[in-house]
Amino acid sequence: MQSPSGRDKAYEYVRDVVLTSPAAAGAFLNEQDLATQIGVSRTPVREALLMLQAQGLVELVPKRGAHVPPMSGRQLRELMDLRGVLERHAASIALRAKSAPVAQMRAILADQHQLADAPSDEAAKQFIDLDGSFHMALIDAAGSELLSTTYAGLRSRQLRAGLTALSTTPDRQQSVCREHGAIVDALESGDESAVGNAIDAHLEITLQALLRG
Repeated sequence: MQSPSGRDKAYEYVRDVVLTSPAAAGAFLNEQDLATQIGVSRTPVREALLMLQAQGLVELVPKRGAHVPPMSGRQLRELMDLRGVLERHAASIALRAKSAPVAQMRAILADQHQLADAPSDEAAKQFIDLDGSFHMALIDAAGSELLSTTYAGLRSRQLRAGLTALSTTPDRQQSVCREHGAIVDALESGDESAVGNAIDAHLEITLQALLRG
């Protein structure tokens, strides 16, 4: 297997480590600091930041560096609306095909339960990583490469939003587990309407937690 290029390493590090942190919102990123952290030169870091700028995840400001714009209330609503459309569509396809990944999603939920009361930042990050896996399992069950690719493209925004919701809402982990449980129960019942309602309720509660924060 070919090793990732310096640009790819820088892109993945900034996207998956730096930009997922709630503390990144509003901050400026220094190219040299990033290069040192990643172990590459500044050129691949610059290339990675240009890619991230094209995706709307950073803004390159002359003589200041890469600015990480906070997500506005409108952007958060749009993110949750898009997630809802994609997840409900995937659920509909999976239910018709009798391919709903109930066992896989229950296994991920069990791992989330084990982390729900852990107080550390690392546990919160693992919890949100599992959250992404939970929802991605449903998306992948639709068997659509384009659908999966589109949803995966929301990853950085979803991780930052999820970590922000955890940090601003007491016992949010336990609430997420209950909401995820409702989604899996509805999938297992085969009731498409109930699945849609459970997904919508989960995303709306998450949105309200973010708006309060």
